[in-house]
Amino acid sequence: MVEDQELLIPNDDYLKSGIHIGTKFRTKHMANFIYKTRPDGLSVLNIQAIDERIRLAVNFLAQFPPEDILAVSRRENGWKPVRMFAEATGCKYFAGRYPPGVLTNPNLRDFVEAKIMLVTDAWPDKNAIADAQKVGIPVIALCDTNNQANGIDLVMPCNNKGKKSLGLVYWLLAKLYLKQRGVIKKDEEFSYQLDDFSED
Repeated sequence: MVEDQELLIPNDDYLKSGIHIGTKFRTKHMANFIYKTRPDGLSVLNIQAIDERIRLAVNFLAQFPPEDILAVSRRENGWKPVRMFAEATGCKYFAGRYPPGVLTNPNLRDFVEAKIMLVTDAWPDKNAIADAQKVGIPVIALCDTNNQANGIDLVMPCNNKGKKSLGLVYWLLAKLYLKQRGVIKKDEEFSYQLDDFSED
């Protein structure tokens, strides 16, 4: 059993969000993060691995000022978390259909420059990942048990389909990013609640 003080938030809070509940499909890319398969066939992700990867992702993101970060979500359950992450941190975001060329074609109305990309689900966000590869910027991706890891620099295992799970991931990333960058000193200074990031 994982000791709570080793985790970013209490184990129960992770469990309540369903962050560890995977799918019935598992890829070889995600095998290392899977703790067990339930009798109903759903794979369960390892909470400790999720926690470690959130820390790694924050360390990676914190090397970049907010204006160099682009957060992307084609999946509708990720729109609000991505938008709130952008609002809290000041980064750029793209919620909805990602037109190819956003990073590569300066003539596009939606053209943006970024130095690192954070995607909600490697499969629906594949156009964004392809764009990132063309311009040679690193990609951090939230990956469920059924995701491939091609073109991804840092895999962040989690349930990337549930509203509560996505809300929790982006809320933690935003708060820890601001702490790491020295914008806030203590958790209490982070003015957003977890509910602000989760769809009702």
